[in-house]
Amino acid sequence: MDTQTSTAEVEEGRAIDALAFDVFARACPSRPTLEHVTGRWGILILGGLHEGPMRFNALRRRVDGVSEKMLAQSLHALERDGFVHREAQATIPPRVEYRLTPLGRETAAKLLDLIAHIEANMAEVLRAQESYDRDRTGA
Repeated sequence: MDTQTSTAEVEEGRAIDALAFDVFARACPSRPTLEHVTGRWGILILGGLHEGPMRFNALRRRVDGVSEKMLAQSLHALERDGFVHREAQATIPPRVEYRLTPLGRETAAKLLDLIAHIEANMAEVLRAQESYDRDRTGA
């Protein structure tokens, strides 16, 4: 902390750390982040990158069904939120690789637990859906 700027930055960081975030509050900044992480593409991108760093097209193949546009938008949002790191190497052609940050790895591990839970219980989910549909159609 050699300058006034660094002192101000430290104070600003403390002020942010002292905030209480409540995802249930309409104006809480955690809501968009939660949406980026738990949206259809965010959760799959984080899960895919948990396997290791990937280039764009490899990640697109891993996350079957995502369009190039949605993958790019989702990666930008996750990078901005601090979950994904983008590294562009100055080669010809340019080589860009995506990897999880420490925060991204921790978050992906939790999401993979949720994914495993859903997959393990899909038979029960499918039975519930069939029962619901049968009750609604009267069949």
